[in-house]
Amino acid sequence: MKKQTKFTYVFTFIVLPCFLFGQRQQVIELADLYKKGKLNSVNREIKIVSSDSGDYLKILESKKEGIVWLPVKDFKKGTIEIEMRGKDVFQRSFIGIAFHGVDDINYDAVYCRPFNFFAKDSVRRIHAVQYISHPDFTWEKLRQEKNAVFEKEIINPPKPNDWFIMKLVIDNTIVKAYINNAEHPSLVANKLNNWTSGKIGLFTADHSGGDFKSITIDYKK
Repeated sequence: MKKQTKFTYVFTFIVLPCFLFGQRQQVIELADLYKKGKLNSVNREIKIVSSDSGDYLKILESKKEGIVWLPVKDFKKGTIEIEMRGKDVFQRSFIGIAFHGVDDINYDAVYCRPFNFFAKDSVRRIHAVQYISHPDFTWEKLRQEKNAVFEKEIINPPKPNDWFIMKLVIDNTIVKAYINNAEHPSLVANKLNNWTSGKIGLFTADHSGGDFKSITIDYKK
């Protein structure tokens, strides 16, 4: 009787809402994927680092822009949440998430520049979190043509050398980026293409590496 009651509770309050609202969640430990050989690295060398809080993925610096693709090919809309860490070194820390990836050239991404989080220069601070859509809308093009529209300051930013969480809320036309479970998004951007599904990857720009832990993906129909 107790087993039946427990099953009823799980189905009613956990499983049933997923069916009703068309949403499912996937939690990915990146170190485990690396050990199983399920990560596809483009222009990047990666390794596992052990710490007291568990293993994490380290992407090493390279002169080229790089992506580490996850074995996720059909993400449409929902949320992507990642715990990551950069460093407070000028022009040497660009870390984030690529999504709706078609291939190694065509993809969207949102990334942070930790070295700008607490910059004394107000212009640098508005370059803290950035949306791009490659290959047509690079950060250079967007800054020249629509400055401060697709990149914003982070209010109450994390310390540049610490781990922090970035959550992306992605719909067909809008992308929102939340930092460290903030109530309000740091960035709200209109998507610059018609892609509505694709791959997910870890993004690091040229001359940048980064550390990444687990990633949580909520798929919404």
